[in-house]
Amino acid sequence: MNVSMYHNPKCSKCRATLALLQEKGIAPELITYLETSPTVAALAEVVKKLGKGPKAIIRFNEDLAKELGISQTDERPDAEWLQIIADNPKLLERPIVINGDRAAIGRPPEQVLGIL
Repeated sequence: MNVSMYHNPKCSKCRATLALLQEKGIAPELITYLETSPTVAALAEVVKKLGKGPKAIIRFNEDLAKELGISQTDERPDAEWLQIIADNPKLLERPIVINGDRAAIGRPPEQVLGIL
């Protein structure tokens, strides 16, 4: 099983999701997206695997979103949303676990079990 996870070690949900995966005997490849920003292409793959639009992986409650003047109700092309996330990785919802052609957001952490 080739599992990867967008991970922020300071995030309690990320740590809980990682522990849950490890309890299941899964050692995911950790993508520390705050250290190395994901590309627009990588983000496009994530939303495709989630089966959702880019706004589903944006943390609109972050102060940075307010500073950028973006909100959930804004209408923008998907490519523009993906570029905003790539330029501002702090906005990326987390954790996101990817298993093959499927992905899940670990909020709550148990939600990722459905793709394993």
